[in-house]
Amino acid sequence: MIDVQRLRVLRAVAEHGSFNRAATALRLTPSAVSQQIAALERGIGAQVVDRSTRGVALTRAGRIMVGAAETVAAELEHARQQVDRLGTGLTRLTVATFTSGGRLLLPAALARLAAEHPRTVIHIREGEPEDTLPLVRQGAVDLALAYRFDGPLPGGPGAGSGLEWTPLMEDPLYVVLPREHRFAGRDALDLSELAGEPWVLGCLRTEAYLRRYAGIAGFDPEVRGTTTDYFFARSLVAAGLGISLIPSIALGPEVPGLCAVPVAAPGPVRHIGAAVLGRGGRPRVAALVRALCEEAARHAGR
Repeated sequence: MIDVQRLRVLRAVAEHGSFNRAATALRLTPSAVSQQIAALERGIGAQVVDRSTRGVALTRAGRIMVGAAETVAAELEHARQQVDRLGTGLTRLTVATFTSGGRLLLPAALARLAAEHPRTVIHIREGEPEDTLPLVRQGAVDLALAYRFDGPLPGGPGAGSGLEWTPLMEDPLYVVLPREHRFAGRDALDLSELAGEPWVLGCLRTEAYLRRYAGIAGFDPEVRGTTTDYFFARSLVAAGLGISLIPSIALGPEVPGLCAVPVAAPGPVRHIGAAVLGRGGRPRVAALVRALCEEAARHAGR
């Protein structure tokens, strides 16, 4: 029988990339972590990590076992929630979201969920997809509202991810300019036309995406500032620091003196969806996914 604690240790090693960092996270000694991994390898008869002076890397068997560890952790968390419900009659649901998507889609969807399942206690966590999707796999979060720039995540079970991804909407990016800018009246803009412009951006991921698209267009953008808030970025545009690249759902509320121009096709697009670790036997999670789909469809029709 595979020891659950050893799976937990392996998952920490995979997450942190070394025995020392995993030991710190687990409040164990590096020696104890090493012993747990060695015991797991003896138990399954296969090596789960390759050890080197640069750290550790999962073997193929290790990746399989980490997947199993995440599934076990999620099932244990689900069981704990069921036991809690026996005592209180309440079901706890934890939802993670990125800021702009949560602001647009979550309030109405949560209201519908509360109407269908009034004895549900909702907890919200804010974060970027790279932080929240692992929490779904671990069972710490029931649903993550997330996005991806490089094309939609697959529908149905995620290939190798353990996640079920439901596409909700596409979110194209717009160039935000002062109204007096020479390009302000355009129907669309090619990024190559903006080679000489300074930029202020509302997200590190947007900056990485801009630099990639700009590289294709043949220029290196001058980025004068990157914030963690799209509204702040638009305020900096209004102050004359530069122009910005903003997702469509983050364009409101309106900032006086600014306009938004679409990027000419094929322009950058965020693909927004909901990620869960399966919905079997979890009616509230399924109900929330349905509510998010309805809310996304309502916004797409506006």
